[in-house]
Amino acid sequence: MNFKIFAELIELKAKTASIFPFLLGLAYSLYHYQSVNLSALAIYFVAMFMFNCFVDIWDNYNDYHKAVDTDDYQKNTNIIGRENLSMLSMGLIKSLLAFFFFGSLILGIIVALMTGWAVFWLGLLCYVVGVFYAGGPKPLSSLPLGELLSGLTMGYVIFLICLYINSSQNFVWSFANLATTFLIALPNTLLIANLMLANNTCDLEEDEANHRYTIVHYIGKKAALIWWTTALILAFVAIVVAVILGLLSPIMLLILLIAPLMIKFAKPYLQKQVKKETFISSVKILMVFQLVQVLLFFVSLIKF
Repeated sequence: MNFKIFAELIELKAKTASIFPFLLGLAYSLYHYQSVNLSALAIYFVAMFMFNCFVDIWDNYNDYHKAVDTDDYQKNTNIIGRENLSMLSMGLIKSLLAFFFFGSLILGIIVALMTGWAVFWLGLLCYVVGVFYAGGPKPLSSLPLGELLSGLTMGYVIFLICLYINSSQNFVWSFANLATTFLIALPNTLLIANLMLANNTCDLEEDEANHRYTIVHYIGKKAALIWWTTALILAFVAIVVAVILGLLSPIMLLILLIAPLMIKFAKPYLQKQVKKETFISSVKILMVFQLVQVLLFFVSLIKF
């Protein structure tokens, strides 16, 4: 197994989806609490990255073994079948699964001991979603729950854990505080869910052939496209509302300048939902929005 195959197996190109919520949590910690716990934060980052690798390998592993469409999807689409890893590297794949799972678990427990057991319980929620996302008799990814759970865990819980690690001595577990942090993380939550929604919209026929009935199966492509567009608009609205409420610096309103670029990215996908041609539109929207959001957040920390 070379690095190119390994990178595709762990879906390295998609790791920014979890890295940016982490950076957002760091920025908000500095902005709102003026505190950071670098040692615990570094360990958490490694644990988060390792578990993300586990989830993606686990997803590919289960999709390969549970594929109903063995002639096309299993042999030609899934990375394990396409690269003949089932014959040559299945033992290595199982070893990687164990390494990433238990490695991240040990590191997560260390962070919990350093900061507080809230990290453990929030992390446990991520583990449950991650393990059952692709595993079990009814994987969450094959149900109309994938978008909601991936958006919440990656967009919000990662952000919340990072925030708590940096400000555990001052953080108050209250409805008002959770509502506030959820609003801050809402753009990422929506756009990460949108990424999954776009993926499932493009893969509708393939998913149905493999008995995976996602939300798109139930609401149809037209409704899925309407929700995808609405979620993109709400991502901008959430930032405007947060600024109006005084939760974010007015500097964050500069993100509205990228709205024309988002429209440009969105048009090809809205016209045609083809995985190899237009799914990249949703990826571009997520990456550019997250990058600009994080950069503006760190700029807002500068005292002019």
